[in-house]
Amino acid sequence: MDLLRSLPIGLYLEQPVTWLHYLDSRVKFIWLTSFLVAPILANPYWRISLVVLLILLTLSAAIPLRVWRQQMGWLLTLAFFVFVLTAITPEALSINHQPRLPQSEIILPQPTDYNYVVFNRGPVTVTRRSLDLAVRVSTLLFTLIYSTNLFLLTTAPEEITAGLESLMRPLRRMNVPVTEIALTLTLSLRFIPLVLEEVQNLARSVSTRAINWKKLGIRKSLQVWLMVSERLLENLLLRADQIASAMTVRGFTSPNEHRVQWHQLRLRWGDWVALGGLVVFWGVGLVWVGII
Repeated sequence: MDLLRSLPIGLYLEQPVTWLHYLDSRVKFIWLTSFLVAPILANPYWRISLVVLLILLTLSAAIPLRVWRQQMGWLLTLAFFVFVLTAITPEALSINHQPRLPQSEIILPQPTDYNYVVFNRGPVTVTRRSLDLAVRVSTLLFTLIYSTNLFLLTTAPEEITAGLESLMRPLRRMNVPVTEIALTLTLSLRFIPLVLEEVQNLARSVSTRAINWKKLGIRKSLQVWLMVSERLLENLLLRADQIASAMTVRGFTSPNEHRVQWHQLRLRWGDWVALGGLVVFWGVGLVWVGII
């Protein structure tokens, strides 16, 4: 099993280069922030629209099917199970409520199509409140994870660092270590493939030894996996030490003393179109939610 191919979470797609790759990292970061903030005050229809919009962005960018098929499939499956479990789960508040309308002998009952219980078959009961909560939780889970992954998939770590440092530049007046934060972010993004590679190598080493887990039992199996976890931690610390030594040899003792030009930022016409689309995005969202 190749984790770097079957589960490309947090990895950068170098080829093919899509139109999302050409957008400025600052513009994509603002779009990512919008996707993360938009579901807060959104209604269920707007949340579902965000999921559809993310899927349409993936399809329009012509990202290879092998890259997002398994990842989106797992996320959609997880969101579906969360939706079903949340919808059929009994409500937490089980109290007797007082009806809002007067008694029938006081006024005549008015005919209405409103039903609080949407579905009721045997032990399964779906109410409007549980259905609304199910839509909110499932769409929020998909939007937060997939929007972040789509951003990392189409933006190089150097571009993310340069864009974040440019957006955080005003914080330097408040003595915020912007350069150190950008450097830490770059090293963290670069370290994700190393972690996946180490996990993959250890998993292959365990599988090639043909261990009979049934004969080992639960206790010895836990001991084996504990040894594998310790080995994984040792390998990751060794990789981190090697990276630190390489940076020290090259004279990178402090970000302020050894500045690196991560990426040349420049807004093109496509970036201005994306910013215009962002204005339309928030305008439609605010009108749909009812704030405007």
